[in-house]
Amino acid sequence: MSTPKSVLSEYETPPNAGELGLAQARDLALDRSATENSQRALLNILEDFAAEKSSLESGQRAVLNILDDFDAEKARMEGAQRAVLNILEDSVAEKTQLEGAQRSMLNILDDFSEEKGRLEGTQRAVLNILDDFETEKNKVELANQQLEKEIEERKRAEEETLRVNREVVAANKELETFSYSVSHDLRAPLRTIDGFSHALLEDCADRLDDAGKTHLNRIRAATQRMGSLIDDLLNLSRLSRTEMHRQSLDISALACSIASDLQKAQPERRIELRIEDGLKTTADPGLLRVVLENLLSNAWKFTSKQESARIEFGMARNNGIPAYFVRDDGVGFDPAYADRLFGAFQRLHAMTEFAGTGVGLATVQRIVHRHGGRIWAESAVGQGATFYFTMGETAT
Repeated sequence: MSTPKSVLSEYETPPNAGELGLAQARDLALDRSATENSQRALLNILEDFAAEKSSLESGQRAVLNILDDFDAEKARMEGAQRAVLNILEDSVAEKTQLEGAQRSMLNILDDFSEEKGRLEGTQRAVLNILDDFETEKNKVELANQQLEKEIEERKRAEEETLRVNREVVAANKELETFSYSVSHDLRAPLRTIDGFSHALLEDCADRLDDAGKTHLNRIRAATQRMGSLIDDLLNLSRLSRTEMHRQSLDISALACSIASDLQKAQPERRIELRIEDGLKTTADPGLLRVVLENLLSNAWKFTSKQESARIEFGMARNNGIPAYFVRDDGVGFDPAYADRLFGAFQRLHAMTEFAGTGVGLATVQRIVHRHGGRIWAESAVGQGATFYFTMGETAT
């Protein structure tokens, strides 16, 4: 290692020996040696310092590199932290959703438990029903067996009924034919009896006493009544054999027409007529006229003992089915004998009280039955009567 020039120049020219003592020379030599040692030590320190400085600079550069890496890592860490925070936020939201889903699931489980309880109850009920069904099934099988027996018995009864009905129909036809023939054949001798009785009264009146004239008049009255009965029987037989032609009819207008004819026949009668307007039905026109003529004539007849009377025609509902009626405020009848009203020649009043043959209501019933309807009456003695009839119409 070279010595610095500035230091060596101080000692290149030694002091004169004469001027310096020996002691000073030694001190100078020592001082020179110490100075050189100090310089060498200082140089060593400087060299160590330069080396340390170089090391420090390298360390600083390493630290700076580490700091640069640390900034990048810090940035990465911050990004990672933000990502983690986002993940945590998403996790919180997901957690909330999961908690909501869990609550929903718990509610579903609660509902499921309730539903399970209901299903178990239903299952028990179904099992009970199945048990009852099995019992009921056995009862039904037993009932079916009994029903089959009843059906067989009913079939046999129906077959027997059909056979009897055929016989009855045949007998009725024979009876109608016989009645028609007998009635027709009886008219001739009755006319003869009536005619000769009338001739006898005219030609031999001067030779007959009052008793004989009375007897002949009674004979004539009886033959005339017999003639009326035969005419009614012929009409009844004819009605059973006449072909029906049903059509839509204004039954109110028909009732008005018949009532007007009755009023014209007895204009002196004080009758209050009430006929409901606009009533329609489907029936044979001729047969329906016979029904109304008989019912209105009866009402006219059985109110004849009164100074004033009221007769009504209208329609009521019987189990939803139109039921037409003729009502009067006449003498009425005992309801205990109502089942006799519609039989031929059945009378509830004496001939001397009210005229008639007792065939009119039987005729009405025959016509109503031919139309698929029914007829019945309601009354009380002294309180008038009401006759209802249907024409085979259905309920509305």
